[in-house]
Amino acid sequence: MTATTRTRLSPEERREQLLELGLELFAGHTIEDISIDRLSEQAGVSRGLLYHYFGSKQGFHEAVIQRAADDLVAVTAPPESDDPIERLLGSLAAYVDYVITNHPGYRSLVRAAAGGNEAVRGVYERARGQMIDRTFETPGVDEFIADTPLTRLVVRGWVAFVEDAVLTWCEDPSGVTREELVRLVTDALPAVVATVE
Repeated sequence: MTATTRTRLSPEERREQLLELGLELFAGHTIEDISIDRLSEQAGVSRGLLYHYFGSKQGFHEAVIQRAADDLVAVTAPPESDDPIERLLGSLAAYVDYVITNHPGYRSLVRAAAGGNEAVRGVYERARGQMIDRTFETPGVDEFIADTPLTRLVVRGWVAFVEDAVLTWCEDPSGVTREELVRLVTDALPAVVATVE
C-alpha cells in the first residue's frame, strides 16, 4: 500500500475535494458502497476529518447525493434553440448520457428515494421538481403544452416514464440504440400531453 501525501487545503477546498471524490465513487457504485475508509485514504485525511465536515457517514452520503442531483440539473440544461422540441431533445440526450456515465450511482439514488430515505427523497424530489419546472419554462413550449395542474400531473408521469425507460435501457439495451431511446422519450412528451388537451 502506498502512502498518500497529505496536502493542506482550506476547509472549503477540503470539503469540495471530499465531495468530488465521493461523486467519483458514486458514479460507479451504489451510495451504500462508498467506503469512508477508502475515501479518507484517497483524500489523505483521517476518518475524523471527514466526520468533522459532514457529521456522519449518512451526512456525507446526503451531501454527495445533493451534489449529484445539482450536477444532473446543471448538465441537462436545455441547449439554446428556437425550437422547443430541439431544446427538449438536447436536454434528454444529456440526461441519457448522464445516466449512462453514472448508472450504478443514479440507480441507487432512485432506489433510495423510492425506498423510504426521507433525506434522499427530498433531494430527489427537488431535482425532479426543478426539471419539471424547467420543462414549462422552456421558451416556445407553450405552443404544445399549457401550464395547468392537469398537464403538470401528466409531465410528472412522463418524467417517471423517462427515468424508468432510461434505467431499463442501461441495464439491457436489447437492440435499441441510444439515439432511438432519446427520440422515444422526447416524442413521448407531446404525445402524452395531447391526450389531455
